[in-house]
Amino acid sequence: MNAKVARKTELRVIRALVADDQAVVRTGFVNLLGTQEDIEVVGEAEDGVQAVQIAAETRPDLALLDIRMPHKNGIEAAREILAASGGATKVLMLTTFGLDEYVYDALAAGAGGFLLKDATFPELLHAVRVVADGNALLSPEITKRLIGEFVHARASRLPAHSVGELTTREAEVLTLIARGLSNAEIAGRLTITDHTVKTHINRLFAKLELRDRAQAVIVAYGLGLVRVGE
Repeated sequence: MNAKVARKTELRVIRALVADDQAVVRTGFVNLLGTQEDIEVVGEAEDGVQAVQIAAETRPDLALLDIRMPHKNGIEAAREILAASGGATKVLMLTTFGLDEYVYDALAAGAGGFLLKDATFPELLHAVRVVADGNALLSPEITKRLIGEFVHARASRLPAHSVGELTTREAEVLTLIARGLSNAEIAGRLTITDHTVKTHINRLFAKLELRDRAQAVIVAYGLGLVRVGE
């Protein structure tokens, strides 16, 4: 076995589904993702109904869904894909605008992140890998406007909690999650092990009744641990 084959064998390949009703956009994303050794496009869909069907057939690691599609929009498709896969398939939403009226609803449905359609190639690859790995990703533009427009207005959609329910360390971890740090980065910042970070995350998620890191970001802003613009 030569070095190139051995390296490819060791790679964790992300199996992706791309859904967008605009053929040019969809083909562009498929072609770009197809250039990477660690990403394999296992299906394409032109609307939400097809996306759900293909996801059921292929069981992708990641579904890249346009938020606005005919027959079944990206949010409805995301909700069904996540439910059918038990959360095994992660969802990355595509949006044309920095603030789409459905962004909050998509987060509530379980989407792991958002990507603007005019994102650069490196931004696309970074987003796919981050979300496929189970982490949340929101662009700075979306995060700032999302929090400003929706968090306070729709806080009732998430259970009410207070910072007092968390230990000092758990509050620190939640703050760093909201600032976009990965588990490894949080461990380095707090000088603790990755395992300890995961333990703190599991505990604070249980206390705050959170499903994923995207919800954790919203709650952190709602609790005042971080503020817009920080």
